[in-house]
Amino acid sequence: MSSFFIKKKVISAAPNKGDLKRKSNADDGKSRSKKFSKRMDEEISSDSENESADPNRKQLEDDEIEETPQEKKLRLAKLYLDQLREEEDKRAEQESFEADLIAGRLQEDVLEQKGKLQRLIAKELIAPDPAEIRLLRGHKLPVTCLVITPDEKYIFSASKDCSIIKWEVESGKKVQKIAGGRKGTEARHMGHTAHVLCMAISSDGKYLASGDMNKLIMIWDPMTCKHLYKFKGHRDAVSGLAFRRGTHTLYSASHDRSIKVWSVDENAYVETLFGHQDMITGLDCLSRERCVTAGGRDRTVRVWKIAEESQLVFHGHEGSIDCIQLINEEHMVTGGDDGSISVWTVNKKKPVSTVKQAHGSHGNTGLEQPYWVSSVAALHNSDIVASGSHNSAVQLWKCGQGFRGLEPLFSVPMAGFVNSLKFSNSGKFLVAGVGQEHRLGRWWRIKEARNGLYIIPLKRQAQEQEVNQ
Repeated sequence: MSSFFIKKKVISAAPNKGDLKRKSNADDGKSRSKKFSKRMDEEISSDSENESADPNRKQLEDDEIEETPQEKKLRLAKLYLDQLREEEDKRAEQESFEADLIAGRLQEDVLEQKGKLQRLIAKELIAPDPAEIRLLRGHKLPVTCLVITPDEKYIFSASKDCSIIKWEVESGKKVQKIAGGRKGTEARHMGHTAHVLCMAISSDGKYLASGDMNKLIMIWDPMTCKHLYKFKGHRDAVSGLAFRRGTHTLYSASHDRSIKVWSVDENAYVETLFGHQDMITGLDCLSRERCVTAGGRDRTVRVWKIAEESQLVFHGHEGSIDCIQLINEEHMVTGGDDGSISVWTVNKKKPVSTVKQAHGSHGNTGLEQPYWVSSVAALHNSDIVASGSHNSAVQLWKCGQGFRGLEPLFSVPMAGFVNSLKFSNSGKFLVAGVGQEHRLGRWWRIKEARNGLYIIPLKRQAQEQEVNQ
């Protein structure tokens, strides 16, 4: 009985195979769980060390994890809108700046058309150093006329030797020469065979025109100096030429007392205008469809309104009016053999200001004669005017407010007859064409004079201060 109970107790104490297997599996599971838990602890420990070493990386990872695709689209859209706003603001600033510039230019254009634009720069000018004045020599006889190209890189000069020379402003070198021919060789000679009295260049630099004592007008290509056309029609010497600004319409004046209008593009004659009672000595025009002329010994200045087929007549000089130049669309300056310089406005029949004996006088006591004013020039839309004579000086003048009054600024020593004066468009320099004789005749001869061009730099006080600093 007891043994039975003992055996049963023993049997019940010993595990069966299934229990042992389950136990073994449980132990293995616990062991694997401990190992996995240990490995996870190691990995977690390693990550936490890296995070503490680089907090920015943790923040970036958190952001990447937290930002959804929709949020990313929204963020990029906001960035794009911000860029568009910045570009729009910049564009608006640029457009506003350009609009201000255009408004300023339009205002200047309106004032220019009305003849009320006057840049007051005469007070800034200072007399040039004689050492800075350059003389360009190449003509055998007196220089009679000159023009400066719109880009101010070249000068064309013509002479009584019938030649035309192209000069480079910067170097002063002769670029090209159109040689003059002898009288009677017109049929076979390409250039002029008589004294060249006047020249003009179009505002775009495409055409150069020259007129001579032989009644001819020649049209040239300024770039190559190639001959293009020959205009015939005047019955006497061609004494004045001018291109209407912004066009290829050419006005010509002659000793035959007429003005002719030409279309250079079409190589065609347009019309003839009559009115002067004596030979015309000078002509000028700007952008309006009109021109102004000096009538020599008929002592009149005339404004020709081409479209309206009418003319305005002005009186004021006591002698022959030998030269004329427009200051702007409404004002002009003239010089004559009475020695006076006059400033005119188209609204008055008499000069608004006159300076008598502008270059002094010469001769014995009691028989003094004024020095003839042989050339005038004006820096367009400014208060600066220049005049030339044969008193060994070029005189610069300041126009008063509203073009009333002329005050002497300074003179530039220069021996000989100053037959032509031209300001560069920018006003940086003035060119004088000088000769031993007057361009229209041989009343006197100044032997010590040199036939050539003088380039006179026009410096301003502000520029001089910058150089000194």
